[in-house]
Amino acid sequence: MTVSDTGLSSTTASRLITSRQMILLLLVSFAAFIGFYLLLSVVPLYAAAGGAGASGAGAATGVMMLATVLMELGVARLVARFGYRTVTSAGLLMLAASAAALTLSERMPLVLAACLLRGAGLAIVAVVGPALTAELVPVERRGEGLGLYGVVVGVPAVIGLPLGVWLSSHLGFHFIFLISAGVSVATLVAALGLPAQQGRGEPHGRMLGGLRGSGLVRPAVIFAAFTVVAGVVETFLSLAMPAAVRAWVPLALLAQTAITPFARWGAGRLGDRRGSGPLLVPAVLTAAIGTAGLVWVASPVAVIAGMALFGVGFGIGQNATLALMLERVSPTEFGKASALWNLAYDGGIGIGAVGFGLLTAPVGYPTGFAVTALVLIAAIAPAWRDRTGGRKANHAS
Repeated sequence: MTVSDTGLSSTTASRLITSRQMILLLLVSFAAFIGFYLLLSVVPLYAAAGGAGASGAGAATGVMMLATVLMELGVARLVARFGYRTVTSAGLLMLAASAAALTLSERMPLVLAACLLRGAGLAIVAVVGPALTAELVPVERRGEGLGLYGVVVGVPAVIGLPLGVWLSSHLGFHFIFLISAGVSVATLVAALGLPAQQGRGEPHGRMLGGLRGSGLVRPAVIFAAFTVVAGVVETFLSLAMPAAVRAWVPLALLAQTAITPFARWGAGRLGDRRGSGPLLVPAVLTAAIGTAGLVWVASPVAVIAGMALFGVGFGIGQNATLALMLERVSPTEFGKASALWNLAYDGGIGIGAVGFGLLTAPVGYPTGFAVTALVLIAAIAPAWRDRTGGRKANHAS
């Protein structure tokens, strides 16, 4: 996604990555993701409390991620027509309206409708942020700017996931819904300072077509295995742990979300020196072992240790798969690689949430987590094939 030459000031400007508009973008992104992550594990709890059970909890996350995937394909065209400021503001309003609507009823039709709206708002914020970051920072510091953006949008998961569960258990669901809605509404003030210019949308066929032989499919499949597990733990950990030990859920979520960004950063540094491909098998094995630890769901020690190990593997897997995909395309196809990686992220989370909800009804949570670990173990085969991928990976699929 690019912008016309007429919108951005030529002084993107002072050669600093923290220009006024960049600071506003970081503020908007941070607040939007805080509001989103506060509810990510809470909404499934809310659906289950309304009598929907595990399948309803999974459906809530699955519907949200389906809406995210579908909207991600259209955000570039929306920006091309309406501009960054208007589209971002619309995304914030969607996040606010969906959170506020949840206070009206815990019945599944309304919950699912709110999740559809949340997913669309999330897609807008997630796609606009990196694209606008690339426009706002000087070309020679673009990588640093994208790295800064990644840190800013990673922190909300560390804060929001455990805090949302804790607040909902102590102050009630409606309180956390209104907090989330209020954060998104307040952030509209900062969104008004974003650039108003339009971008040039890339046709869907060009962006997602031609994957065969591109070298992108296998890393995307490997990454999707990680995100399937992420969808499971983010949706069901609060439900799976027995009531007697459920107070440990926020700490378990914190263990995973706090360690993942550091693992991702470390994998990037190591990958620059030795290549990203060799990191894939260790990442998959570490995440699989951590997921298997969740079988002992009644043990806080096992769950916290398992979530920490999954966080290590997940962080390494995030960086290694994305790096491989970007190495295998020309700069003109970075958008296609990024789009496929994000689709694997969001699609995997949705599939994991829905599939696990259907699975646990007949077999229970411990067996469900064991099957989920097998999903990661199955990813060892493609990870092994890509283990030789380095800084100059080939284009074979």
